[in-house]
Amino acid sequence: MRSITPRGLQPNVLGTFDTIVMAIAGSAPAYSLAATTAVLVGSVGLAAPAALLYCAIPMLGIVLAFGRLGRIDVNAGAGYSWVGRTLHPFLGFLSGWALVVAATIFMVAGSLPAGQLTLALFDPYLAANTTLATAVGAGWFLAMLLVVLGGARLTVRAQLLITGVELAILLLFVVGALMHRGAATAFDWSWLGFSHFDGVSGFASGALVAAFCYWGWDVTGNLSEETRDSRRTAGLAALVGIGIVFLLFETFTIAVNVILSSHEIQEGGTGVLALLGRAIWPGWGGKLLILAVMLSTVATLETTLIQVTRSLFAMGRDRTMPAALGSVHRRWNTPWVAVTVVGAVALGLFAAATALGSVGDILGEAVHAMGLQIAFYYGLAGIAAIVAYRGMLFASVRDFVLGGVWPLLGSAYMFWVFVTALDELSRTSVAVGLGGLGAGVVPMLWYWRKGSAYYRCPARLDAVRALAAAEPYGGVPGQRRGGAGEPLATDF
Repeated sequence: MRSITPRGLQPNVLGTFDTIVMAIAGSAPAYSLAATTAVLVGSVGLAAPAALLYCAIPMLGIVLAFGRLGRIDVNAGAGYSWVGRTLHPFLGFLSGWALVVAATIFMVAGSLPAGQLTLALFDPYLAANTTLATAVGAGWFLAMLLVVLGGARLTVRAQLLITGVELAILLLFVVGALMHRGAATAFDWSWLGFSHFDGVSGFASGALVAAFCYWGWDVTGNLSEETRDSRRTAGLAALVGIGIVFLLFETFTIAVNVILSSHEIQEGGTGVLALLGRAIWPGWGGKLLILAVMLSTVATLETTLIQVTRSLFAMGRDRTMPAALGSVHRRWNTPWVAVTVVGAVALGLFAAATALGSVGDILGEAVHAMGLQIAFYYGLAGIAAIVAYRGMLFASVRDFVLGGVWPLLGSAYMFWVFVTALDELSRTSVAVGLGGLGAGVVPMLWYWRKGSAYYRCPARLDAVRALAAAEPYGGVPGQRRGGAGEPLATDF
């Protein structure tokens, strides 16, 4: 399934702590709150904390699925490889394509707020200028592009600094929100129940936004070839990372319900956290949270670039996309062709974005469109984990629950959200979401007809065989190390 290339990605760069930081940065707590709070409240009102809670439970099933699949197949393509080797190569390619499209859309949806927030630190009126925000956001994007091009070691060092400052600011405001006057009496337990949802369709609409909030933790899977003891580390880091961002999401959405009115939230749009900051600490509070959101946006731009470039690298290596995408830079050990292509496409989208309207309009449509694609490839990964571990599901209660029931719940939830939301979203969001997925059929059929080994002779992924084969190769399931500079290769 995987082609051996003359040079692979640099192994053993990231440790456990580094990978946890990458998982947190991938979900981008401050950015996700700023980008989605107004959209989420517009969809479900006071039930925003409930939407995040009830999405987190099945999302954990997908996290478990990723962790278990990563134990038996270390691959920069992550879901692209796993789904293709368990369900069908066509579904595997579309799974990887969904991530690529969602990440590409995010280059605009993430970079625009980065530019807007940078301008807001100096002059709030400048932040409303979409053209100027696009230009500044493109500058941030290019900076992160260069960092990612410089290698995983440089990437993680930058991430430790950026995400560390972001989390320190957010934790400071968590304390401030808890101490805010009247916070204890204003809280209502019904915000965590189902009473505030407008029926099943309203719940599905909120769940789609919530899925986008959590998206990004799976960057740990795409970094697996560059992580020490990745069969254990990647899954653990994703689990810890999703737990931390869940607590931050719940705390801040509850604080928004307590402190701000629905009118303020809707009017605030992507600046809702700045309003919250000023309400908690008048004067400097708003600026400080703007800084946190800006840092979070820059951090998640970096992790998204890693996801999309590593996915394209794996596709190029397997000849399901142009083979040049599988090229690795001799000095930096990064997929430099994939990085360059993503950069060029994103800059073209930046130029087009200036004609689409305000930053808020662009974000609202983009979040829903990305939510569809995220639900699609997360759902496939959940099923892939069940199929890969089918021979072990009844070995113990633990295997049955963690390897079967929970991933199945996560997968069913994701597909239910996907289907139900189609009736609720705008035509633009549906067109972008489904159109982006449909576009993947073209390269899929093209490289299938060209005879890519990925399609012709896929090596089936089976946990029983993989774990049995682990011992001869030092305990790393189904892997052997090639010669100097070669990437890991699967044997089954």
